[in-house]
Amino acid sequence: MNTIEIRKSTVSDLETIQNISIHTFKETFAAVNTPENIANYVKENFNMEQLTTELNNDNSQFYVAYSNAEAVGYLKINFGDAQTESINENALEVQRIYVLQNFHGKNIGQLLLDKVKKIAKSSGVDSVWLGVWEENHRALRFYTKNGFVVFDKHVFIMGNDEQTDLLMQFRLQ
Repeated sequence: MNTIEIRKSTVSDLETIQNISIHTFKETFAAVNTPENIANYVKENFNMEQLTTELNNDNSQFYVAYSNAEAVGYLKINFGDAQTESINENALEVQRIYVLQNFHGKNIGQLLLDKVKKIAKSSGVDSVWLGVWEENHRALRFYTKNGFVVFDKHVFIMGNDEQTDLLMQFRLQ
């Protein structure tokens, strides 16, 4: 059985995070978006400069999941002004949980989300929120199974395509 280890990231993990970002984004969304929109999104959001800025933000944290020393996914969370939207001052945003497709169904996403909940509880926030594309049914099932509920929606621009993200929230007890 593979052991999954989750480690907090530093700038030394930049290339690993970039590789996982590009691969998982393409694996998840390339079949339902134009090649131009995918290429532009990757270029704008997963370039070294952008990811370095995100990694160096004191209100953001990255955690990489390793299976037998192989990086297989990661998580990015945001506090305070690093959040992509102002939902609640006392909330934590899950901006990304990315797991390489070859490792789907191996509990890695669950372990990363469990890490989020643990961090949220120790941070004293009252809720965790995220945005998920309304057509990403696998992710919607996963978050719903984990107690997240839809509370709003917003427009996500993918190149020249306006898509709807459902905003989901998990309230801590």
